[in-house]
Amino acid sequence: MLTAEQLRAWERDGFLVLEDFVSPGRCDELKARAHELIAGFDPDEVQSVFSTHEQTRTSDEWFLTSGDTIRFFVEEEDTRTVNKIGHALHDLDPVFDGFSRMAGLAEIAQDIGLADPLLLQSMYILKAPHVGGEVTSHTDHTFLWTDPPSVVGFWFAIEEATLENGCMWALPGGHRLPVRKRFRRASAEDVDAGTVFDTFDPEPYPSSLDGRDEIPLPARKGTLILLHGLLPHRSDANRSDRPRDAYTVHVIDGTADYPADNWLQRDRALPLRGFAVPGGAAAG
Repeated sequence: MLTAEQLRAWERDGFLVLEDFVSPGRCDELKARAHELIAGFDPDEVQSVFSTHEQTRTSDEWFLTSGDTIRFFVEEEDTRTVNKIGHALHDLDPVFDGFSRMAGLAEIAQDIGLADPLLLQSMYILKAPHVGGEVTSHTDHTFLWTDPPSVVGFWFAIEEATLENGCMWALPGGHRLPVRKRFRRASAEDVDAGTVFDTFDPEPYPSSLDGRDEIPLPARKGTLILLHGLLPHRSDANRSDRPRDAYTVHVIDGTADYPADNWLQRDRALPLRGFAVPGGAAAG
């Protein structure tokens, strides 16, 4: 699936942009399903804010028990506006299931070295016009820890992502930096309840490395961006008049250890699955 040149870019930069990976029609289908789910959500029932700042990630029960269900999270600036749907869309909703396991993804996972790829979590992210929040620089390994590190983000532009509406930014080569923090469930020895950060280095990730500056990753509709789990990346707030819908599936290697104190846990009744769909085929 990936060329030798693309694999070299992946290993060098820690990200890879694959334009026109998904048809516009299929993006529209996923967006329609997401908004259908939102239409059935009453924001007065639960107001769990998806915090866009790494230092204040939510640790309420709505968040901590969302690993094997479909939950809604709202914006900090407007709690009537959904920011995210997560975290088991890929296993519990047939439209998201088919999208998450479309043809080609299993081959990509194999190409980048995942021996036993398992789809861990999924997120439909809505950066609404004017109120879509900033996501500060972070690594996915911080939040989805495995030993050794293995998580890879499969990020899909469901709408065009631009500098104005909050496209992704990444630090080329930043996946070679040591991880700064780990986010986990609190233990009996911790002062804080819910979740804590283990800080290994209090310094923020740099904006340049080895003479290369952090760069924006604008993406037209249907683009797939692969993100190494150790790559620092972020996105700005959306102050434009245009939405920026995106969908992310985080994949881990089943050969790696997944700690029991990771924030995201699953009920045994919903085990992790790979890219195969029932019957053993890949989704088309």
